[in-house]
Amino acid sequence: MKSAVLLLSLLFLCFAAAGSEAASPALPKGYTAWKKSERKVDTDKNSLFYGIHYIYADKKAQGGYQAGNRFAEGSRIVVEFFNIKDNPAVDGPKNMIVLMQKDKRQKATGGWLFAGFGADGKPSGIDPVANCFGCHQKDAAGRDFVISTKNDFK
Repeated sequence: MKSAVLLLSLLFLCFAAAGSEAASPALPKGYTAWKKSERKVDTDKNSLFYGIHYIYADKKAQGGYQAGNRFAEGSRIVVEFFNIKDNPAVDGPKNMIVLMQKDKRQKATGGWLFAGFGADGKPSGIDPVANCFGCHQKDAAGRDFVISTKNDFK
């Protein structure tokens, strides 16, 4: 009986770990080779976007930007955030990376999967509804919940 309980516990942990990986995708390898935005600087210390950031878009996302922010399933956008080092603003250390991936199964976040990573690329465990989607819903509901536009990629 003890061994059966132990086996069931181990199976539960394995399935739980597998499920959590599916919910939090890995940071895409090679994303820095994707189309990169111009440097964005937000010096408002009260802003969620305070700092310097760059946006990377894969080929599907690039097509979505060209189509007026209408993104195909599987489109991926990665944003790297850096601290501001000096005045005028100079890129400081990287502090966060965020992934948006178009996934129609993600009903609570407008059809987008959001994932956050630390500067080291390891999952940060952010709550996508509380930490991401609220702003995207408020600022970009009419643009498929993507705040950036093709104008960011001049």
